Amino acid sequence: MKEQKAIEKLKAGDIGGLKALVRQYQVQAVRTAYLITRDRARAEDIVQAAFIRAYERIDQFDSGRPFGPWFLRSVANDALKAVTRGKAHLSLEAERGRGEATLADFLADLDPGPEEIVEAAEARQAVWDALGELPPEQRAAIVLYYYLDLSVAETATRLSCPLGTIKWRLHAARERMRRLLRSKLWPTGSESEC
Repeated sequence: MKEQKAIEKLKAGDIGGLKALVRQYQVQAVRTAYLITRDRARAEDIVQAAFIRAYERIDQFDSGRPFGPWFLRSVANDALKAVTRGKAHLSLEAERGRGEATLADFLADLDPGPEEIVEAAEARQAVWDALGELPPEQRAAIVLYYYLDLSVAETATRLSCPLGTIKWRLHAARERMRRLLRSKLWPTGSESEC
């Protein structure tokens, strides 16, 4: 079912339209929330709540616009709120890491060789660790700009911040990640020996 048809069904009160939207946007939405919250269970809860809210508020959605950016903005904002408020979150999983996918699982290439697997895993882990050391506001800006491929202006709109603030957050985040990645990937300065 096409997105437009699904939205028409939802606006007519038929919840069946939600199935097509979930199928189309769930993975991207969970990844977005996960990159910001760094907690798989919390990300899934945020996305589930966002889909329910989208269903309840579909009449507020402008059918002439694409659903994805509208929905993913909601997910990113909810994830940022969850992180910045520091809400306690109880996972349904018995222990962290058990049954939980890692960022490497999300980004894994299907056909790499053994050497590429190791190098890619190390690089992904270094990026993941560096991303985790950013303040939540900078992390959200990075996710929206680089992962969701939004412009600086769109990122500012989505995060309800002035353009200059987003530019500063992106600049500060890039600088911090650059320093962190250098220390993680080339700890002894061996990058100059290549």
